Amino acid sequence: MGGAGPSVAGRAVHAVAQLLRFAWLEARACAFAVVIFAGLALSTVVPLPVARYDALLVYGIVATLAFWALRLETGREVLGTAAFHVVGLAFEVLKVRLGSWAYPEEALTKIGGVPLYSGFMYAAVGSYIARAWRLMDLRLTRYRPWPTAVLAAAVYANFVTHHFLPDVRLVLALLLVAATWRTWVHYTVGEARYRMPLALSFVLIGFFLWLAENISTIFAAYRYPDQADGWSMVHVGKFGSWALLVVVSFVLVANWKTSHLRDETLRHPEPADPVDLVPARLDPR
Repeated sequence: MGGAGPSVAGRAVHAVAQLLRFAWLEARACAFAVVIFAGLALSTVVPLPVARYDALLVYGIVATLAFWALRLETGREVLGTAAFHVVGLAFEVLKVRLGSWAYPEEALTKIGGVPLYSGFMYAAVGSYIARAWRLMDLRLTRYRPWPTAVLAAAVYANFVTHHFLPDVRLVLALLLVAATWRTWVHYTVGEARYRMPLALSFVLIGFFLWLAENISTIFAAYRYPDQADGWSMVHVGKFGSWALLVVVSFVLVANWKTSHLRDETLRHPEPADPVDLVPARLDPR
């Protein structure tokens, strides 16, 4: 007869160890975002010789270069950060012009009422996805790149057009669920591989971004109209908006990753025995 399987206590210890490993990987993936938010917090209490928004721009540039110099991010990841900065800044200019939120403080480095540092908040999201992809060896199965990319572009556009056209974000959310149906994201924790539905990963990241947005508004990174007279919690509806906006960042990173990884399995068919949420030993490399 075969040997007895691991005890309940052994499985519990392993599960806790895996959870701690996963938390450590997530913390490393979020490193750039943590640095940016730490700068926001410090800028509210540390006396600055220049306008706060201007100082935050310099801080973000220095942080980006430091991550590259310390080899915490590759040169390609730094370029990706810059691209996300530009995409985010363009989005900010449009939304501020439409009155969605405002940057009330004065600064020399503002375009259309938007400080240039604001793009780093979007760059932090892109940095997280890119670093998580590398640190956890992300792979996707049954991913449909073109439908997902088209819907991501529609999501980006709807965030602007809903000010003067019908808001179709719910329709787009349902279409994204359909486009990513049976799409799995596979990732490594320790010596085990796990998977989760891609759509679920969007929801989870969106939730934590909503929490981060609440922190940002506490530190007056920007303000919504209902926060003009004092801080209040960001409406829970923004959680869904962030989950949708994550899709835009994900599509950009996915296209970039698959453009230079020869062994990328992004477009490969699902294996006959896919790794489930229960861990499985990695094949030796």
